Amino acid sequence: MGALTKRATVYFDPAMHRALQHKALVTSRSLSDIVNEAIRHALAEDAEDLAAFEARVNEPLVSYETVLKELKANGRL
Repeated sequence: MGALTKRATVYFDPAMHRALQHKALVTSRSLSDIVNEAIRHALAEDAEDLAAFEARVNEPLVSYETVLKELKANGRL
C-alpha cells in the first residue's frame, strides 16, 4: 500500500471474512486488493446503470397499471 491509499475499518460477517481470507490466500492477493476490486466492479456497474438511464431519459414513462393491463389484454395474466 502506498501514499495514495486510505485506511478504513470495515466489519465483515465472520463467514464472509473467512471466505475473503481463503480467497486472499489461494490467489496470493491481499484482502484489501480483493475488496478494492469488488468495490471498483460495483461502482462501474452503477456508472453503466446511470448511463443507461441517461440514454433513456426521453422515453415515455409507462405506469405499472398500464403494463398490467397490457399483459392481461395479451393473455399473459
